[in-house]
Amino acid sequence: MITDDRPDALFHPFHLCAPRTLELLLQRFRRIHFRDYMALRLTPLTGLTAYQDRMGDNHPELVTAGRIVQGHAVGDILDKEAVAWIDRTLADEQWRRRWHDALATDRRFQRGLFDLTHAMRIGQHTVPGPAALLRLLDAGFAETPFDVTCVKTLSGATTDLATGYAFEYGLGLLKTAAAEFHTVSLAARHRLVAVTDSTSHHELLALTLAREAPATTYILIRP
Repeated sequence: MITDDRPDALFHPFHLCAPRTLELLLQRFRRIHFRDYMALRLTPLTGLTAYQDRMGDNHPELVTAGRIVQGHAVGDILDKEAVAWIDRTLADEQWRRRWHDALATDRRFQRGLFDLTHAMRIGQHTVPGPAALLRLLDAGFAETPFDVTCVKTLSGATTDLATGYAFEYGLGLLKTAAAEFHTVSLAARHRLVAVTDSTSHHELLALTLAREAPATTYILIRP
């Protein structure tokens, strides 16, 4: 009987990956695990809506064969452990600098956080995508302290443009840190290798793991 002793992988930070990335993952790992779309609930009235699409929608044969494992829920309410993790991450100056640099230079990283294609809703205002990005890249944001409580507070006070930009920037930070928390939690719970095809997310996770979970195995795969 032939055994497959390759490890299982968890793709991060997104809930979908490109066809070429999936092909490479299937070559290297026994099973590829995918989370569901991360819906965050900041307050009873503020949060991110979850998409229902999954990798297996276009690859049912891989789900049936056990090569794709999906449906890992990443919750909508942040518990105390998640909040503490995110706050530590957002207080990490090196991580913050790398995040801001990724926002400035990595278009895929930008698109994963903000819909900049046409126009973006900032507070009560509609702003052209390029103009919104230019404002979000203000160096002052990189030096501004953020934590979960701060982002929650900003979410309820976004009537003016300046506060709206602060909220969007803080929410972007929070989404990235929360995705890392779920990545490490799922990897530990199911003994998975954390894998991404995003250099920026790989480098950010490396900084976090050095502080939080140095034993976690993480790999960058290049399509």
